[in-house]
Amino acid sequence: MNRAVTLHDLIIAGAALIAGIVAGLLCKAVLRWLGKHASRTRWSGDDVIVDSLRSVVPWAAISGGLAAAAAALPLTPTVGRNVNRTLTVLLILVVTLTAARMITRLVRSLAQSRSGVAGSATIFANITRIVVLAMGVLVILQTLGISIAPLLTALGVGGLAVALALQDTLANLFAGVHVLASKTVQPGDYIRLSSGEEGYVVDINWRNTVVRQLSNNLVIIPNAQLAGTNMTNFTRPEQQLSILVQVGVGYDSDLEHVERVTLEVVKSVMTDVSGAVPEHEPAVRFHTFGDSRIGLTVILGVGEFSDQYRIKHEFIKRLHQRYRDEGIRIPAPTRTVALQHPEGVAIPQQRGTSDPVL
Repeated sequence: MNRAVTLHDLIIAGAALIAGIVAGLLCKAVLRWLGKHASRTRWSGDDVIVDSLRSVVPWAAISGGLAAAAAALPLTPTVGRNVNRTLTVLLILVVTLTAARMITRLVRSLAQSRSGVAGSATIFANITRIVVLAMGVLVILQTLGISIAPLLTALGVGGLAVALALQDTLANLFAGVHVLASKTVQPGDYIRLSSGEEGYVVDINWRNTVVRQLSNNLVIIPNAQLAGTNMTNFTRPEQQLSILVQVGVGYDSDLEHVERVTLEVVKSVMTDVSGAVPEHEPAVRFHTFGDSRIGLTVILGVGEFSDQYRIKHEFIKRLHQRYRDEGIRIPAPTRTVALQHPEGVAIPQQRGTSDPVL
C-alpha cells in the first residue's frame, strides 16, 4: 500500500460499489420488463436470451463497481492485480455458465421446433454445453497466467488413448450426430426397425435413442444399431399416410352398388372421425376372385400413425352396419369335408366357418 487509506478513499470506493449495485438492480428491473414483452412473442429464443441476460448483467454491473472501488483505494500493484484478476475470473465464470445455459436452451428450442412432436435432441445440447464450458475454462486458465499450450498438447495425446478405449461410446456418439444431421430420424417420428421395435422417437442423446411404444413403454436403442439397421419412418417425408383395409363381398353382390356404398362410408369416416384426413380422396379397388367372395381394398387417409387404429375401428363398424342396411352380404367361407362311410362310400358334407374379418 503506497499510502494510508483516507476517509475520502473510502467514500469514493463505497460510492463506486453502491453505484455498481444500483446499476445491477436497474438492469435487472429493465430485463424483467423486457422478459414480459418477450413472453408475448411467438419466438421462444428471445425468452431464453433475456432470461440469460438477467443472470449475467447484474453480476457484471456489481463486478464493475467492485473494480472501480478497488481502483479508488491505494492498493499496491500486486494486490491490485490480484483483485482485478479475481474479479475478471469470477466474471468470466458467470459469463461462461450463462452462455452455456443460453446456447444450450437455444439449441434445444431449435431442435424441438424442427422435430415437431415434443421431442428433444439432447445430443446437440450436451455437445454445445461441453464446448462452451471447455472454452470458458481455457480462457480462465489463460487469465490466471497458466499456459494452455501444454494442456492442449496433453489433451490431444490423452484424447487418442481415450478414443481407443471408448470406441463403442464414440461410435454411438457419432452415429447419433449422423442420424440427426442426415434428418433420417428426428424426435417425434414414428419408426419401425427391421428387428420389430417400433414407436415414437422421444430423444436422441449421446449414446442411445429412446423410443416410446404405443403401450407407453420405453425401448432403448444404441445409436450405432439405429444407424446400421433397416428402418421404416412413418413420419417422413410427411406425417399423413394411407392405410389399407381388406373387405370381401359375395359373388351375387352388385359391385357398382358396393363401391358406391363403401365410398359413402369412407367419406363419412374421413369427415367425422378425429385424426382422419377430410381432404383424402376415397378409393375402393376390387382385386381378387376368392373362394367365396370378391375381395376389395379400401384406402383410408390418416393424419399420423397412431390414428389408424381408431379410424379402422370406426370404419369397420360403420361399413358393417351399412352393408346390413343395404342387403350386401359378407359371406363366410365354406369347406367341403369328405367323411369315409364304413362301407367305403364317401359322403360329402358342407360346413361353413365364420370369417373373423370383413
